[in-house]
Amino acid sequence: MKIVLRIATVTLTLIATVWLSSCDNNFKEVQKSTIAEFTPTGEADTINLKYTDSGRIKSVLIAPKMLDYAAVKFPFTEFPKGLNITIYDTNGKTTNITANYGVSFKDTKVIDLRGNVKIANDNGQVFKTEQLYFDQINEWFYTDNTYNFDDPKGKSTGEGVDFRKDLKIINSQRISGEIQKSE
Repeated sequence: MKIVLRIATVTLTLIATVWLSSCDNNFKEVQKSTIAEFTPTGEADTINLKYTDSGRIKSVLIAPKMLDYAAVKFPFTEFPKGLNITIYDTNGKTTNITANYGVSFKDTKVIDLRGNVKIANDNGQVFKTEQLYFDQINEWFYTDNTYNFDDPKGKSTGEGVDFRKDLKIINSQRISGEIQKSE
């Protein structure tokens, strides 16, 4: 009986070893396929991209590095070393947007900006926060983070805000500070 148990134990040990080693190989294959899936399909250094419409420059994107993940299930473009966007209105006035990091999601048309996000325009308005989203379809910014807003009429701080790209319509959730009311 002891010999049969030992043979059974040795057999089970061999089967378990073979099974576990095959699982390890399968796991490594899965890891490889997952890693390969998030390899960028395109990579570019020193980007200077101009978006035009009817012969007019609408915006200029400058970034030291761009990674394009067009082949993944939810495609996106990443700017791991930051970006600078200048938006031009119909009168030639500019709004400048900078961030340390950015991701543009192709399907939803939402851009996620992070790290020292700053928006400044020709009217002297400056908005700063650590994370900000931009809905490209509606041309609308929003965040739940704390922010600082400097305007020639005053300064304010708050937490949570959404606003139009030209900073003319601003909806704050929690705000403190003083801004003069325009007549």
